Amino acid sequence: MWQYKTPGIPDELFDRLPGIPMTKREVRLLILSGLRLEEKSVIWDIGAGTGTISIEIGLLCPNTKIIAIERDPEVAGLIRQNCRRFEVENVEVVEGNAPDCFDTLPEKPDRICIGGGKSIKNILTSCWGYLPEGGRLVATASNLENLYQISEGLAELRACNIEVVQSSINRLEKRGLSQVFAAIAPIFILSGEKIS
Repeated sequence: MWQYKTPGIPDELFDRLPGIPMTKREVRLLILSGLRLEEKSVIWDIGAGTGTISIEIGLLCPNTKIIAIERDPEVAGLIRQNCRRFEVENVEVVEGNAPDCFDTLPEKPDRICIGGGKSIKNILTSCWGYLPEGGRLVATASNLENLYQISEGLAELRACNIEVVQSSINRLEKRGLSQVFAAIAPIFILSGEKIS
């Protein structure tokens, strides 16, 4: 399905469900960069949605274990379907509500990616305790409220090496006989490191 070593799988190659958001290819690249992946580690992908982040990591780091956490059983099934589609075998899908399910997860993370959640600050502060020293967390915000909650949470947790990036991406699209640039909704990507 994707024979290349580089990340950035085109969005249209993933199976989708109506109304379920998907992290766009260009934003995925920024998230992967923020995670600073290692060859062998454990990643928690919280609010995994379509599974795009988990699958990209699974292909890049075949010796890494990715735990994709998704509360909706139908969406969790979509992640499994996309994993089969891309022949990714190192993703374990866990159906559960964050942060309630964290104690039941099979392994503690080296990296955490938070793709959303109704109480994102609560999720962030709850999962922070599971990270080891030197662990990294990346969270995305598509609205001002979540941006504030994440930045406040990282400050309260005394995260180090904080980075904030706002994506501003336009794609060339064909509309009728013309080619135009269409904007992708901007996303904030915040990352921080746990150092005692």
